[in-house]
Amino acid sequence: MTPGVKELFATMEYGPAPESGSEAEAWIAAHDRKFGLFMGGTWVAPSSNEWMATFCPSNATELAQLAVANKNDVDNAVAAAKTAFKDWSTRPPIDRAKVLYAIARQIQKHSRLFATLESLDNGKPIRETRDIDIPLVIRHFYHHAGWAQLVGTEFEGYEPLGVVGQIIPWNFPLLMLSWKIAPALAAGNCVVLKPAEFTSLTAILFAEICEVAGVPPGVVNIITGGGETGKLLVEHPEISKIAFTGSTEVGRIIREATAGSGKKLSLELGGKSPFIVFEDADLDSAVEGVVDAIWFNQGQVCCAGSRLLVHEGVSGRFLTKLKRRMETLRVGDPLDKAIDIGAIVDSIQLARIAELVETGVSEGAAKFQPKCSLPEKGWFYPPTLLTNVSPSSTVAQVEIFGPVLVAMTFKNPAEAIALANNTVFGLASSLWTENINLAHDIAGNIKAGTVWINCTNQFDAAVGFGGYRESGFGREGGKEGMYEYVALRKPATPKSEVFKTESIELKIGIDRTYKQYIGGKQARPDGGYSDEILVTGKRMGEVARGNRKDIRNAVESAINAQSTWCKSCHHARAQILYFLAENFDVRKADFVDLLAFAYQSLQKADAEVRKTTNCLFRAAAWADKFDGQVHSAAFSGLVYTRNDPVGTLGIVCSPDQILLGCVAPVALGIAMANTVVAIPSEINAIPMMEFVQVLETSDVPAGVANLVSGPTKELAKIMAEHEGMDGLWSFGSNDLTTKIESLSISNLKQTWCVDSQYCDWTSPAFEREALRRATQVKNIWTPAGE
Repeated sequence: MTPGVKELFATMEYGPAPESGSEAEAWIAAHDRKFGLFMGGTWVAPSSNEWMATFCPSNATELAQLAVANKNDVDNAVAAAKTAFKDWSTRPPIDRAKVLYAIARQIQKHSRLFATLESLDNGKPIRETRDIDIPLVIRHFYHHAGWAQLVGTEFEGYEPLGVVGQIIPWNFPLLMLSWKIAPALAAGNCVVLKPAEFTSLTAILFAEICEVAGVPPGVVNIITGGGETGKLLVEHPEISKIAFTGSTEVGRIIREATAGSGKKLSLELGGKSPFIVFEDADLDSAVEGVVDAIWFNQGQVCCAGSRLLVHEGVSGRFLTKLKRRMETLRVGDPLDKAIDIGAIVDSIQLARIAELVETGVSEGAAKFQPKCSLPEKGWFYPPTLLTNVSPSSTVAQVEIFGPVLVAMTFKNPAEAIALANNTVFGLASSLWTENINLAHDIAGNIKAGTVWINCTNQFDAAVGFGGYRESGFGREGGKEGMYEYVALRKPATPKSEVFKTESIELKIGIDRTYKQYIGGKQARPDGGYSDEILVTGKRMGEVARGNRKDIRNAVESAINAQSTWCKSCHHARAQILYFLAENFDVRKADFVDLLAFAYQSLQKADAEVRKTTNCLFRAAAWADKFDGQVHSAAFSGLVYTRNDPVGTLGIVCSPDQILLGCVAPVALGIAMANTVVAIPSEINAIPMMEFVQVLETSDVPAGVANLVSGPTKELAKIMAEHEGMDGLWSFGSNDLTTKIESLSISNLKQTWCVDSQYCDWTSPAFEREALRRATQVKNIWTPAGE
């Protein structure tokens, strides 16, 4: 019997559907397979005359020779950008918008060339570069053309940074370029960008596009090279910001290299993202989601869903379906449109993937690979599933960055959350369930910057992307991403007020014993020492001298309080802060007396107490007002943001504003649901330690606000090293900033360091910046329709 169409369709094999690489090859050949550096609007040879080869991963053959930029080249590129910044940053917004729009149009006109060249150079399937990467690149430049026009009004009080150094990875070469260059230019900055040494060709083609699009010389500079070139860019003194996407290990090196330099820094680093399947999920859809989550771009994706967490009740059925689907995946030539999985970017990366898989097997994992044939040439690895994996095993904790999925099971939602958060990373997560209540509850509890509900690997220029914890800090895309390329405008001279100085005696006559305030209680210092506070040679009193154990106890209290405080109702937090402000206002005369003695100025004391009262009321007002938004993304569904707290926040208070400089950051920090460990000004700690009595009578839960007095530099160092701290603010000297930023690399805690002379807690712009620094944006994608 002759088989029917249905039978033929079910049994037919896929035939090849090759995309011609001739146009891309012709473009490479037209340049004699050798590419220089793009600086100041011109192409130049490297000063050292040093070159490096770039290869085609699908056949391991050399594609071209690329220039290696040395110190002289980096200096010239930065100088060209600095010169161009004077004109570019002051141009009318519409002019910058037109340039960004022209870039988008030019890429659109040459989209097939970009897609083909990307597949040749990177090894990813042409279907992905053609249908995902390049359209998103174009979308980013169109989107940021709009921000270029609105930046003056939407970011009032901010200004462009100057020259921005950008270092991008090899997994999404052109897309990462657009994520960084588009917002930088829209904000009025000029850039020096270094693409990955494995995949520089589309960045070079982009530079040619810039010439045609009318980008002024020096606004965009593209320099190629290896790690040493990137190091030179990071350390260059004329760079105002470094934007880096890459490994967490390199991110730590960059954090340390930029510590104390004043450079703004955004890091988008590694991930070990959970893919969670609940028992009520549409299992067939979830299987397709897994394919997109881990085998997209050969698994070489920082947010790849590399940890599969399945409810134990459906794990058997789900894994059977998944293995069946894996048998249909096709590995081969990236220019074949029928291919699902292309080539690994380089032999070094291929060897690392294979080594980690074998480590997993040696630790007890069971390996499954479908019966697929791999091309004889090039660097390929089959789709791989590892089961029987322990949550603590190497493959469950280390980013493999390849087409390898590790699977585990869970019993209930609480265990799913625990397993999902059982990692140092926090970049993304995908969860699958038909229960909308469960979906949004889980999304809120996962520590990740992006959560996809019943979908995965969704991106849009209007939606910020970035991580929590050791996945880095900062956002790329949307308004959140624009903040990474602007800074608060500083006054021409630091703001100062002139107050009358008097000879004032201390009116509070009782010699009080000030202790530390930890876990809602006054606690004696572990060391048993106190320090005398003198004002113009007169004794004001004594405060406890804190040490490492006091900080440890305070951090533990803050961590214990965090899980409850962050889940409390926004309105409830507001009411507590209002009560705090009310109780402080009742005792304002006492604080005026203390500050008058400290400042030897009644006028200055009275002014600061009034500002502090106002700040407490404003923090209460913001507690339920600084909320998320809905993004207008090119997506069939809803993308909304949550402003999650940073977590446990350390604050090194300003020595210039004795009371306001400590109360303001503490109040704003806890208003945003953080728990706080604050170090008051070392030489003027008494007014803040007196504030403890206000905290005790204002229903502030134990552990939410903790105060440890003592030697500032010593205690700040302990907090910077403490891995329980999620963020650290410092309002002091530059040498303290250097120490804090350098010591914070262990867990890549978020830092905000401001010279105390620029801390204006009465400024709306500065206050909003503090609120923004006290939160981290989580974007939640919720599809709608069929």
